[in-house]
Amino acid sequence: MLVSAGQLPTMIEDTASRPHRAAAAPALPAQPMAYRRLLLVVRTLLRVFFRRVEVLGRENVPGRGGGLIVAWHPNGLVDPALILATCPRAVAVGARHGLFRWPLLGSLMRGLGTVPIYRRQDLAPGPAGGAAAAAPTANAANAASLEALAQAMAEGRFVALFPEGDSHDRPRPMALRTGAARLYLRACELTPPDAPPPVIVPVGLFYNDKEIFRSNAAVVYHPPLTLPEEAAYRAAVPEGEGRERVRRLTRHLETVLERVVYATDSWQEHHLLHRMRKAATVERWLALGVAQPPPADAEERLLGFARVWTAYRELRRRRPQETERLLRRLEEYDRALRALGLDDDDLDRRPLASELAKLARLLAQVVVVYLLLPSFFLLGLAVNLPAALAVGWIARRASARRKDEASIKLLAGAVVFPLTWLALAALSAAGWLALHRVFPGIPDSPLPAAAAAFLVCALGGAVALRYERVARETWRAVQVGITRRRRARAIARLRRERHALYGAAMTLLADFPLPERVDAASWAGPL
Repeated sequence: MLVSAGQLPTMIEDTASRPHRAAAAPALPAQPMAYRRLLLVVRTLLRVFFRRVEVLGRENVPGRGGGLIVAWHPNGLVDPALILATCPRAVAVGARHGLFRWPLLGSLMRGLGTVPIYRRQDLAPGPAGGAAAAAPTANAANAASLEALAQAMAEGRFVALFPEGDSHDRPRPMALRTGAARLYLRACELTPPDAPPPVIVPVGLFYNDKEIFRSNAAVVYHPPLTLPEEAAYRAAVPEGEGRERVRRLTRHLETVLERVVYATDSWQEHHLLHRMRKAATVERWLALGVAQPPPADAEERLLGFARVWTAYRELRRRRPQETERLLRRLEEYDRALRALGLDDDDLDRRPLASELAKLARLLAQVVVVYLLLPSFFLLGLAVNLPAALAVGWIARRASARRKDEASIKLLAGAVVFPLTWLALAALSAAGWLALHRVFPGIPDSPLPAAAAAFLVCALGGAVALRYERVARETWRAVQVGITRRRRARAIARLRRERHALYGAAMTLLADFPLPERVDAASWAGPL
């Protein structure tokens, strides 16, 4: 997904309107300043959309030489945006051609050097009509795009593809298409003999709730792959053997992405493994004498899930019946926790009535958050709530599938919110002029009034977002305290069950090494 900032590919002509020119290879003009400015726009949008984006493994991206970044595709346009914004190298992304027809988005993608990947449904039918007639045009256009990307890699730049070919809502990667393998092998052929071959860097993308505004995301760059046939990839081979080589590399990439994203068979299974991760984390802290552990960062969460995921896969292979029983117990534990509205670490909190100082602080927090602060954020809420509702409505109406909602929200919000602030700024300027006509003593300067209104609206929105989070956290603290007092026996039982689950899992894994780093190479060997 990378290309140097100074040399990014431009787009092929839109074959929907000019199919006879679809196969023309893209040029690679220098546009470092434009790229950096547009990248700042992408980063700003992500900073607004996500509460936090944590990045691990940037050091695994080589500082020099060409390469290919491969990642799964669970969240539409947000996936390439995160890679563009977090990768230490400039990135040229291969993206579905139909996206270039979206207003504003197409211009942004062209400015960032995104290269179109064509599908038959994206192209106008040929003279005979139908998808079959469009197929040669799509194949020729894709060949030109892949050739341009391969040449960029051979020249020492970085490129990115999502080899599944489409975004989805599954808990594991879909079957990969062969484009990434063909691209990499072609780049190896084009690389000069005295230069090292391009590398393949797998990336894991993780969202705690991808449809929700102001959620968290994590991006993990893994070390470049160790490829068993790397030395042979530089040599040309007969056509039949070349196809088999593409298939082998594609299967290899499928295995890599399965490991990189910790694939599961269902979202329920995924959720239960996260539940085991949380329970194990709490038990380990308790063993160290820490009853209230600090919040885990992305590296801790991913390492914990990597350990649980690795253990689960091994136990399911070695002891399937015992593993299934353990999973059913975990499911019952999870169901009871959710019924009480608690999380694993809530089980060890002391009842508020026994800690008068904490109770007093919580009451003071409730008074401040729910009685005093609302007056400071009402303006931001009043201004931005209609715009937020409009963005949500647009996302629901425009999204063909649920997985598209985050992308639509990101794009619609980038337009709707600034337009709302500009409209109110214009109204403020008009109101100022009206006051000036009534009261000539008021300076005839509507622009400062408009600028002040715009800033107040924008800052008010930021304050409202921050207040919403504080209010939600305060209400959760109150709920936990009330639940603990009313359900003391149930909580004690769940605490014992959590300890028993952890002990049973550790007994089954007594002789199995678990990963110690968030790094696939540290626990799975060469990918």
